[in-house]
Amino acid sequence: MKPIETIMRTAPVIPVLVIEDVAHARPVAEALVAGGLKVLEVTLRTECALDAIREMAKVEGAIVGAGTVLNPDDLKAAIDAGSQFIVSPGLTENLGKAAIASGIPFLPGTANAGDVMRGLDLGLTHFKFFPAMANGGTPALKSLTAVFGNCRFCPTGGITEATAPDWLAIPQVLCVGGSWIVPKGTPDAAAITANARAAAALG
Repeated sequence: MKPIETIMRTAPVIPVLVIEDVAHARPVAEALVAGGLKVLEVTLRTECALDAIREMAKVEGAIVGAGTVLNPDDLKAAIDAGSQFIVSPGLTENLGKAAIASGIPFLPGTANAGDVMRGLDLGLTHFKFFPAMANGGTPALKSLTAVFGNCRFCPTGGITEATAPDWLAIPQVLCVGGSWIVPKGTPDAAAITANARAAAALG
């Protein structure tokens, strides 16, 4: 099993996190791990994202990765901060080659057949499907998996606790990305743990 597949199979939901305050990083990670979600994607959308990755990486049991990685510079910064895997919203040859050369588990974003074929050309078989709902939802991904049956996917974007089971029922879907687990604002550890526990039970 490839390292990225091991990560994707750890839990049915990967929380997609936008950390606005580095002080929230460890409490959020601890609450998620306590609820059974060990794989955490910290998006590089905030100024403190790299520091948040460093803090979350200190939490026992957490597997922390960087999302919204756009180019080789982002890739290097994320790895230097302690990221254990990399997620990108799309796939360019430049980023793909840099990620493969680094040896880090890599989950590139795909939206259509051309994206998947570009990934296959690079030797990749595991992809994010993004933005999942805006790209046609489960019917669109089912159409792709009919052609690319050897590929595995993590749909992300617009998925909710209610719709996650529909995505997870697709055989080629190993997990989904979810932003519903950690609401915005000051973290409520008990609520996050409860959300995480419910999400972990979806598998």
